Amino acid sequence: MTLRITTLAERPELADAMWSMENSWPEFMMRDPLANLYYEVCTSRYPEFVLVADDDAEPGRIVAKAFSVPFVPRREELPDGGWDSVILWAWHTRRLGEVATAVSALEITVRRDLLGTGLSPIMLGALRDNAAGRGFTELLAPVRPNAKHLEPRTPMAEYAARTRPDGLPADPWLRVHVRAGGEIVKVAPRSMTVSGTLAEWREWTGLPFDAAGPVEVPGALVPVHCDTEQDHAVYVEPNVWVRHPLT
Repeated sequence: MTLRITTLAERPELADAMWSMENSWPEFMMRDPLANLYYEVCTSRYPEFVLVADDDAEPGRIVAKAFSVPFVPRREELPDGGWDSVILWAWHTRRLGEVATAVSALEITVRRDLLGTGLSPIMLGALRDNAAGRGFTELLAPVRPNAKHLEPRTPMAEYAARTRPDGLPADPWLRVHVRAGGEIVKVAPRSMTVSGTLAEWREWTGLPFDAAGPVEVPGALVPVHCDTEQDHAVYVEPNVWVRHPLT
C-alpha cells in the first residue's frame, strides 16, 4: 500500500468519501450530542485539522481518517470532561474569534477491512506532524483505550496504569501513543456522555434494557446505567489524557 495523507483543506473533494468510509464504531458512540458542535462544521471550519488517507491502488477511496481541533484552554489543568470539553472549548474559541493556542486529537478511524494493518500509528504520526507544522508545541489526546471494552468493570485508573514487563502500557492503543512520544497525564472520568430513552438504547444496541442497574454493552468501556423507572439510560465514558510534546 502506498499511502497518501493530506488535510481535507488540500483535497476537499474527498469529504463525501471520508464520511462514507466503512468503520467499526458501535451505534451508541454516534449519539454524543456535543459531537455536533464539531462534526457538523469540521469540513468548513477546521479542514486543515482533518486528515484523509487513500491508497494509490484505490485513489479517492479513503482508507483512514483523523480528526483534530484547535482551541483555547479554559483552565490550566486538562479537563475531566475530556473529549466533550475539548469540543466545547473549540466551539467557544471559534464563537469568540480567538486565536487557538492548543490542539487536540479527537478521532482516528481505519477502514473496517484494514484494521490491524498498522494504519493507526501512521495516522497518529500524521496528526503530530500536522500540529507541529502549524506551530503548536504539543498535541493533546483524550485517548479511548481500545481493549478496555473487554473489562468494563475495571476502573479506568487501574486499567490505564497497567504496564508490560518492558514498561509500556498494557493497552494496545495507549502503547501506540507512548511509543510515538506521548505521556500519559491523567484519566478523564467523564470524557463522553451518551443518554437516551430505553427504547433508543434498545435500537442502538439490540439489548433489552429491561432491568435497572448497570448494563454491559458490546464496545462500551464501562457499563451503561439503566433506570427503568425513569425510562432512560446513561453512558459516561472515561478516557485517558495523553500529551504529545512536539518540540
